[in-house]
Amino acid sequence: MSEEVPMNDASTGEDGYLVLAIDTSTDMLAVAVGRWVLRDGGADVSVLASGDHLCRRRANVELVDTSLAALSSCGHTMQDVDAVLVGRGPGSFTGVRIGIATAKGLACGLGCMLHGTSTLDAVAWHAWATGARGLVGVVGDAMRGEVYPGIYQVDDSGPVRTFPVETVSKVDAVVESWSARPDAARITLTGDGLRKYRDRFEAAGMMRMVDESSWFPTGEGLLRAAASPSRYSADETGDPALVLPVYTRLSDAEENEAKRLGLSRPDTVATTGCDDALADRHLQLRPMSVNDVAAVADLEREVFLPSGHEPWSEALFSDEVSNPQHPWWVAHDEGHVIGYAGGQMSGPDVEVTNVCVASDRRREGVAARLVARVAYDAQMLGATGALLEVEDGNSAAMSLYRGLGFEECGRRRDYYGKGRDAILMRADLPLTTRADHRTPDPHASIRPWPVTSERRSAAQVEAIEAAGDLVLAIESSCDETAMAVIDGSGEVISSVVATQIDFHARFGGVVPEIASRKHTEAVVGVYEEAMAKAGEHFGVDTLEPSDLAAVGVTKGPGLVGALVVGVAFAKGLAAAADLPLVGVNHLEGHLLANLFETPDLEPPFVASLVSGGHTMLVQVRDWGDYQVLGETIDDAVGEAFDKVAKALGLGYPGGPVISRLAERGDPKAIRFPRAMMHSHDYRFSLSGLKTAVITYIEGENRAGRAIDLPDLAASFEAAVIDVQVSKATTAVDECGATDFCVGGGVAANPQLRAAYQKAFSRMGVRVTVPPLSACTDNAAMIALVALRHFEEGQRDDLSMDADPNMSL
Repeated sequence: MSEEVPMNDASTGEDGYLVLAIDTSTDMLAVAVGRWVLRDGGADVSVLASGDHLCRRRANVELVDTSLAALSSCGHTMQDVDAVLVGRGPGSFTGVRIGIATAKGLACGLGCMLHGTSTLDAVAWHAWATGARGLVGVVGDAMRGEVYPGIYQVDDSGPVRTFPVETVSKVDAVVESWSARPDAARITLTGDGLRKYRDRFEAAGMMRMVDESSWFPTGEGLLRAAASPSRYSADETGDPALVLPVYTRLSDAEENEAKRLGLSRPDTVATTGCDDALADRHLQLRPMSVNDVAAVADLEREVFLPSGHEPWSEALFSDEVSNPQHPWWVAHDEGHVIGYAGGQMSGPDVEVTNVCVASDRRREGVAARLVARVAYDAQMLGATGALLEVEDGNSAAMSLYRGLGFEECGRRRDYYGKGRDAILMRADLPLTTRADHRTPDPHASIRPWPVTSERRSAAQVEAIEAAGDLVLAIESSCDETAMAVIDGSGEVISSVVATQIDFHARFGGVVPEIASRKHTEAVVGVYEEAMAKAGEHFGVDTLEPSDLAAVGVTKGPGLVGALVVGVAFAKGLAAAADLPLVGVNHLEGHLLANLFETPDLEPPFVASLVSGGHTMLVQVRDWGDYQVLGETIDDAVGEAFDKVAKALGLGYPGGPVISRLAERGDPKAIRFPRAMMHSHDYRFSLSGLKTAVITYIEGENRAGRAIDLPDLAASFEAAVIDVQVSKATTAVDECGATDFCVGGGVAANPQLRAAYQKAFSRMGVRVTVPPLSACTDNAAMIALVALRHFEEGQRDDLSMDADPNMSL
């Protein structure tokens, strides 16, 4: 699955491409500067400089500086680079993403092409460089007692694969398979997997190995692998959005789901099955459950009866949902079902049997997202294609399905009645990713690559210059890929958020590995959308990196794998465009988000930060001078909401659904504990409350009593709010503050907002809560902090790394 590299005479002079090659898939940080000079079917490679060195777990710290040093050592700067080349793995998942995210940032900053190649191929070319000929077996370390195996036929012209795609296998299975070959004694072994498993191959009689110092990929190996005649293509675009890691296996959460369903793992994996449409935050997708059947049947009747179609019965939907071979999904807006889709396995294909969207929610991309989810589930069940039928003349539906890759393959006469034919359509899996035509596909760039700058009028140039320092901010601390551009006056002129909620909903919470993968896939599309929207503000096609004054990025706290992607991309972009880098504390962003609501807000004040990952009270003595008065000792508020919602089968995220239910419930119906309410400090504990609610649910279920969901939600929510408000009012009183602010995703909870307003109005304290759009994770708030720090002269080195435990 190595990405093929194009050679385009029109884009190169006699000197060819100057290429920066990087790979961080292993403990070897591979960096080289080289030149590709075109020839028929490939390119001649000359290596100008190399920065290869071992740097275990420090790739994100050393990669950019090493690249700059390599360029400098051969008399070049970053601006001389014509193309960037990156190893796509397989290898360490986080390691691969560091290299690819950095490379994407470099390519975006330079406006140049980005190419990817196989790390295994690079290792084979390194073996070639040491003189290995004949059969070469590459054994890459895949952890967990597994390896990435590949056998190459190597002659003086270079290595050629004997296998189609990269795979992962148990090391003992590879040893058994390779040692059983009649030519086993002639296989020369290499690869970092030998550091762990050398003795197993030797015990099987496979003794031929290259020197241990040559078991890793090199920058030169990358350059030669990508330019070899067997790997290059004249058609590939060089679009950085399309260069993705080769993982070879699903995330743990997906693999566990596959095991639960008794499925085999796929041969190789490039992307996860999430639709990255920049979705309405209230519109969410999740697998259909038995609790949805009644609402789904109601919507079925509402939509299909007027059109003359026989609606499915509630009993039929119940049968479908109970069959694990029949994938079904619902779309809901704050708990209200607005659409659904499902299918059943039919040989190697999944037959999509039903797609329905409420009449007032059509043309929002809902149907496409639902079909994509059903198709992905079917892929996990082993399907290689998808079938569906649509009534002849339904041009809107046919256009939608064509956009997902479906093509007409047949016709069923009079299927819907006399003279009403059904058109059969089929698509190979995976489906085309562009499921929402209102927004750009995050897997493809807005403009063709390489990028050429547009001509600007004097008025446009003047408008951009008059805006002062333009700062691009990047946020990737959890499950949203977000970017924003802010001008020198503090006005946010573009803000884009790509959410992953659809996919994490399956697992009832954020899966860190999936979040990291989706950031890597979405980051270029979000960058281009943010820059294009900022360009519209000035009447130009898009902003260019040269228009920016700095790049800001969340460096922590958050999920380390997610943070790494944003930080690596930001560093690559900053290095390529020669821009200052400003690291931002995510929590400080939530504090400053209150300025969107109250621009004249000034310290000192007390703030409550409540989200899925944090619950704390903070005394803001000055901007940048914060004292944490107390925080949770176990679960965060948002985490407790999600876990209770999961126990009730309400889906993810749980906060909006529970809040909506609570509006109709009695907060005094069930007396849940108010943990640490009288602890005489500012610490919080949500674990006991969460356990009490789950215990109550289990007890009611055992007794066979129906649970009044609105009453339970209202009672749980009241227990949370009572503690939050009690400790907040005490903190404000003790600190003598006249302002109180709230930040974080849970700040969007209407009951919590109202409770704060009511309590503090009696104290004469002004309450500020950010706009709803600024409560959840976004880059606009990061941009506010980055601009302030930039104006204060704060700069971070290009060795900056993510800090998942960063304190406020």
